[in-house]
Amino acid sequence: METKKQNWIARWWRLAPVRHVLLALGLAALSVYLLLRSDAAAMAAVSGGFVRPWHRFMSRLTAPLPFSLGEALIVTGILALTAYAAVTLVRLFRRKSEWGRTLYRFCLTALTAVVLIYAGFCCFWGVYYYTSDFEEQSGIFGRASSVEELTEVTRYYTDLAVEYADQVPRDEEGRARLDLDRTFSYSASLYQNVEQLVPCLAGDPVPAKRFFFSRCMSYLNFSGFFFPFTAEANVNTDCPPALIPSTIGHELAHQRGVAQEDEANFVAVLACLSDGDPEYVYSAALLAYVHLGNALYRADYDAWLENFERLPETVRADLTESNEYWGRFKRSAVSKVSDSVYTGFLHSYGQTLGLQTYGKCVDLLVAYYYQ
Repeated sequence: METKKQNWIARWWRLAPVRHVLLALGLAALSVYLLLRSDAAAMAAVSGGFVRPWHRFMSRLTAPLPFSLGEALIVTGILALTAYAAVTLVRLFRRKSEWGRTLYRFCLTALTAVVLIYAGFCCFWGVYYYTSDFEEQSGIFGRASSVEELTEVTRYYTDLAVEYADQVPRDEEGRARLDLDRTFSYSASLYQNVEQLVPCLAGDPVPAKRFFFSRCMSYLNFSGFFFPFTAEANVNTDCPPALIPSTIGHELAHQRGVAQEDEANFVAVLACLSDGDPEYVYSAALLAYVHLGNALYRADYDAWLENFERLPETVRADLTESNEYWGRFKRSAVSKVSDSVYTGFLHSYGQTLGLQTYGKCVDLLVAYYYQ
């Protein structure tokens, strides 16, 4: 009986030995992460001694590339999995006697890929969620605010957007139209000033990357994302350009270790304003206005309306263009699935507010204004 069991295990192992080893390694890495993530000291040691140095090394390594290596890897992986699925389907029809072996290998490959990718994200990114966050590292803490305070800060960023709106290139309909080549090349120096004010944001002067298949990102409801394996800040360039500079600032914040989305929004505003470039300042003021304005709309509609009426047609044109663009995608089934998946992804890292975690940006903007 024991010999038969050993023979069965040996035959099972020989079905896909490499995939079995990779799956075991992925599960082991994921298990270690899950066991240690409640240990703040261990997570701090991993993030400071491995993850952060890895991101700095890879960001320097990939910076000279005129394309996103992360995007190339994603596209290659999708194509490879599609081709493998097609080959598997052909084998199932041609070798019906081996359908069990073929189907097992395909399912094992898919499972191994999912486990390795998720374990990689946990080890190369998820550790940030269990160490000191930006507030603790920077000493800038968000706080609750009164309606009067919220109104004042919203008005400040409204006036800032109005001030810089005319310094941004525009088309005949008054909408912002930027030279994106210049915008992306300039992004390498975006954090030069703010890292002097907030040392925890120190990093290497590397630019953000355009995402070639940006329309696909729009269907997923993403304006950008940080790819932790290659440490590249990827930005959607299919969307209206007015908010692209602040999106660049947001993704570069992730590159510098700011994990939480709401904190990355605040850091993007802080970096753009500290830099002083008119296009980046305008985009940051617009981003801040969107978050503050949404909060003020819920808190005091009359105060919001009075403030909104201060906006010139140029700023309104940019806001309208952005709302109309994203409105086309948020109604799609793909976008709804993407939102659900991403919310679950945030939950797995302890971000229990899901997509609503972006609201913390308002508390930070108000607190920093009064500081």
